Amino acid sequence: MATLDLLHISIADQRLYGFADAQLQLSLPVSTALNGPGELNGSGCTPRGLHQVRAKIGGELPMGAVLRGRRWTGEILTPELQAQFPERDWILSRILWLSGCELGRNRMGQVDTFRRYIYLHGTPDSEPMGVPLSHGCIRLRNDDLIYLFAHTPLHCKVQIDEAACPQWARLALN
Repeated sequence: MATLDLLHISIADQRLYGFADAQLQLSLPVSTALNGPGELNGSGCTPRGLHQVRAKIGGELPMGAVLRGRRWTGEILTPELQAQFPERDWILSRILWLSGCELGRNRMGQVDTFRRYIYLHGTPDSEPMGVPLSHGCIRLRNDDLIYLFAHTPLHCKVQIDEAACPQWARLALN
């Protein structure tokens, strides 16, 4: 697959659409915020608008690696570890850390996506996809995230909005 130059995350579809040279390359299920869309710090919402991938973390980590504070704890998620910490918001495998590009909407002040630590990250396989349940980030299946991580460069554009993906884009993968 070609290197992606745009990720479009549709809150309505609960999907990530990956494009290269304006051609749809992939469609992956995601889980955005349980609290819905929004930009305010502390809201637990998924921020909208144009972003970029500001940092890529964990490229050499094993699938299921547990990350806290953007560092590997040395742990790999197991059912036992998950049962020990049932309320933890698991960040697994890789992180694509987003930075807003729209001053006053998702960049700087109380709406700064980067300072809110909004990521695309892996989540336990037991967590449903296609349902908004995150604390603001965009959750993906670990294998999908590892694949996406390998094909997404730093500074790749990321558009997050509430609209469904256009029908032409959905049909392009069928």
